Amino acid sequence: MRVIRKYANRRLYDTEQSRYVTLEDLRGLILDEVSFRVEDAKSGEDLTRTILLSIIIEQEQADGDAQVFSNDLLAQFIRVYDMAQPLPLSRYLEQGTQLMMEQQQRMQDQWQQAMRHSPMDLMRDMAEENMRFWQQTIGQATGTGNKGNKDDDDAS
Repeated sequence: MRVIRKYANRRLYDTEQSRYVTLEDLRGLILDEVSFRVEDAKSGEDLTRTILLSIIIEQEQADGDAQVFSNDLLAQFIRVYDMAQPLPLSRYLEQGTQLMMEQQQRMQDQWQQAMRHSPMDLMRDMAEENMRFWQQTIGQATGTGNKGNKDDDDAS
């Protein structure tokens, strides 16, 4: 697991790449599914959750049109912390988010599959098939064709 050290001056240092990084760099690691742990450089305390929350805050502020957390939802989160017996909200949110991401990926895969069979792809496939036919035909007529080449026979 990659270790990121946070110094007193609030700078983050990637020990694997030996360079200072930003929250945006860490966001990129998350998107690339690279595991990391953020620790206080002096005490070794795990600061990963705090940094992840900072990344979320930065993301929420950066793009007002793509906010994930409404004010009402944030207020409800705060109320959960004040409950005598807090709900197992963390597990529920993790499972729900994972399910949503899996469904999104399935929809994207299905969309890409549908787009593979677009009219342009069919035209491209036909053009490639015609090209193979003419290359084989011209090659046979001039005696330079790939007679007996199994790959060419299978392609047509």
